Amino acid sequence: MSLYHRILVPLDGSPTAERGLREAIGLARDQHATLHLVHVMDDGPMTAERAPVTGDADTLDGLRRRGDVLLARARRAAGEAGVSAQSTLREATRDTVAQAIVEEARAARCDLIVMGTHGRRGVTRLAMGSEAEAVSRTSPVPVLLVRQDSAPGALCTADEVRRDRW
Repeated sequence: MSLYHRILVPLDGSPTAERGLREAIGLARDQHATLHLVHVMDDGPMTAERAPVTGDADTLDGLRRRGDVLLARARRAAGEAGVSAQSTLREATRDTVAQAIVEEARAARCDLIVMGTHGRRGVTRLAMGSEAEAVSRTSPVPVLLVRQDSAPGALCTADEVRRDRW
């Protein structure tokens, strides 16, 4: 019996999101689940030199095309692994990216979210924020956070060693 039937996978084109996708594909294959892939296009006010501006039509079209390409690649990867996948390109005009992800999980009736995370801590996390943390705090369903790859056999990444995290 499958524990999960619909797994949401947020994608942003980063290596950590790709790692989350690989993990989700394996889990979906094992669970006979369907993947629901989502790319959240943050088309709200952008900050440029501390002045809010809204993107012009060409910029927004470029963001949409990029999202479409990311989703098509992810659907293809899932299909090649024998996993059924659907996708949504979502625009976050009033919500944060994390809020849009959680809302998409609700709307698509997903029972798990699998997403990559950089695992940032301290000042870096405060400065850059953590969408993964916000999703995990507000999600109505379990969230599986997949850390970025370390070197084969390594207990930590080189960046963690340089920051004296070990």
